Amino acid sequence: MSGTSAEPTILIESLVKRYPNSSVKAVDGIDLDVHHGEIFGLLGPNGAGKTTTIGVCTTRVIATSGRVRVVGIDVGGDPARVKQFIGVVTQYSTLDRSLTALENLIFHARYFGAGARDAKRRAEILLERFRLKDASMRLPDELSGGMAQRLQIARAIGHGPKVLFLDEPTAGLDPQSRLSLWELVRQLRDEGTTILLTTHNMEEADELCDRIAIIDHGRILVCDTPERLKQQTTTKTEIHLDFPEPPHGLLKALRELPGIDSAVAVPEGIRILASGQNGLLQRVVEAAHGHALQHVSVKTPTLETVFIELTGRALRD
Repeated sequence: MSGTSAEPTILIESLVKRYPNSSVKAVDGIDLDVHHGEIFGLLGPNGAGKTTTIGVCTTRVIATSGRVRVVGIDVGGDPARVKQFIGVVTQYSTLDRSLTALENLIFHARYFGAGARDAKRRAEILLERFRLKDASMRLPDELSGGMAQRLQIARAIGHGPKVLFLDEPTAGLDPQSRLSLWELVRQLRDEGTTILLTTHNMEEADELCDRIAIIDHGRILVCDTPERLKQQTTTKTEIHLDFPEPPHGLLKALRELPGIDSAVAVPEGIRILASGQNGLLQRVVEAAHGHALQHVSVKTPTLETVFIELTGRALRD
């Protein structure tokens, strides 16, 4: 029997996962709750534990310890029942390459108990909704990346799940396909589907998620709405200086300027986090004089800024 309506749609308690022959915990004591009808994001670098966490939630990975409940059902105790209520889109395509787009959707619906006529009707509705009607008879290898990803999501919701898990849903997609997919995900949320997604794309997390947990080394560093996370940072300005070659000696000079909290070398030059603002940019440019400065960019704090403050490194470092 499902839990009460007051229980979160996804409840993760003290989750730990250590893989065999490894002393490192892929997930190290995560506690999370995801509420009905929200898009919740796990934001972090590759190897942070995002995919493992979703793997446990979707019964594909067995936890070392801890508990996960989805729609009130214990994932470890009754994995078969949980699968009736969830849809899953993994990082890599799991479409049947020998079936057409239409057949992929029909087969999925039949797998979950739909009759032949109902399965075909569902498939045709999904193809129309996900703008794939004209590609209904194409094989997956004949689809663009964006079309294939839309087909995977269409298939994942073919049995009407209450919860949708998306693991890096827009990785490798062009900007237009990414925006199109965001629109579809928002529509699913507005219809009452609870969505848990993983991403290392700051813009995606900021634009799409109602709440975000920043994760690194298997642990949750912070969890809140995107706006609140950015408001909590002490950084007021982020400055990037681009140089054709490493500017020797400049880092020390920048770190000594008033208002600068950190200055670190990055592949394209130097990244500065500053709590001060008045006259800061002028002082920075003056300090960089004689170092062949090519470009200066200034921006307000982002989710990556929050991550840098928490870990001392960029999300992709």
